[in-house]
Amino acid sequence: MNKKFAVLPALVLSFAVLANSQTPAPAAAAAGPPPTKIGIINAEGAIVATKEGAKAIDELQKTVVTPKKDALDKLQATITADTDRLRKGSATMSLDAQKKLQADIDANTKTFNRSTEDAQAEVSEQQGKIFQELGTKMMTILAKYGTDNGFAVVLDVSNQQTSVLWAASGIDVTSDIVKLYDEKYPLSAVAAPAAPAAKPPATPPAAAKPPATPPAAKKQ
Repeated sequence: MNKKFAVLPALVLSFAVLANSQTPAPAAAAAGPPPTKIGIINAEGAIVATKEGAKAIDELQKTVVTPKKDALDKLQATITADTDRLRKGSATMSLDAQKKLQADIDANTKTFNRSTEDAQAEVSEQQGKIFQELGTKMMTILAKYGTDNGFAVVLDVSNQQTSVLWAASGIDVTSDIVKLYDEKYPLSAVAAPAAPAAKPPATPPAAAKPPATPPAAKKQ
């Protein structure tokens, strides 16, 4: 099974979901035509682009993703080396030695696959917590920004279910929201500087496939 560590894609909480979780605002008292302005935001990019988001993703990368990837790389190297040794020694190794080496390869492969799944689940859980916390705070900023600037709706274009095929650059409010977020939620003065831009971690190697059992060594 081929698993990938993905810190950024797929887990951003849709602003539509966040909006539904907020307490509905009371209806405007003053009569007037409803707003018709439409805007778009890349919620995924906005959360990661904030100083708080970049710092959180960088910490996740350092404390969870990188250590687990290093451990998986080491185990993958062991599987690869043993597989190569079994292939090259199939004509000279005893049958018992071949069976033992094959059993080691199978056990390590199973461990690799299970560890990859566990690591992916942990990364996804931690990432979900980050986006839930930051997304909820960003939603309050977006709601105020939309009201103050006369927007009728702001669509999240990072959500694959949003059918926005084209939009003029002038209606993208992502950078405005990021700026307002950083102003309202600045990093602590004692906090370490945030990473300039969080990048998805390198994909760990694909799960190893055990080689076919070689033929038994010929008896002399």
